[in-house]
Amino acid sequence: MIRKEEVYKIGIFNKPHGIHGELSFTFTDDIFDRVEAEYLICLLDGIFVPFFIEEYRFRSDTTALVKLEGVDTAERARMFTNIEVYFPMKHAEEAGPGELSWDFFVGFRMEEIHYGKLGEVTDVDTATLNTLFVVDYKGEELLIPAQEDFIIDIDRKHKVITMDLPEGLLALDDMEEV
Repeated sequence: MIRKEEVYKIGIFNKPHGIHGELSFTFTDDIFDRVEAEYLICLLDGIFVPFFIEEYRFRSDTTALVKLEGVDTAERARMFTNIEVYFPMKHAEEAGPGELSWDFFVGFRMEEIHYGKLGEVTDVDTATLNTLFVVDYKGEELLIPAQEDFIIDIDRKHKVITMDLPEGLLALDDMEEV
């Protein structure tokens, strides 16, 4: 059985394309193209289910057409409409450090060398020039710059990011008084 901590979300299947079971796939990470993996994982009724990739081709920087084994008709492909797509962490870890997408770090625990445990990375905001980790700190949302200068260590096995943030960047004392 595949567990949530063994995968990370890379996109969503949109709708069938054509009559032979191809699916339109919007992705946030093209790791499936950069790492040797024969399957993608779909979240169906709360269960992570692997599906072997028969073939795929890119349509743009963020979309591809994917043909899964055993999905040979538009009707069968319709079952995958709006289904979340995940990728196995073990295959993503085969990628070099510069090849990982920011989404890989969702679910990691963030620690800061002066403040200790900050919380879990719940999202990564790439909407601006400065990428930010969104961290759940005691129910509050912290935005932490995802800059290499601040990252001391990334422990992939234990899913921990250790940071050394500039003084004054985190005003945790102020947050606790509110």
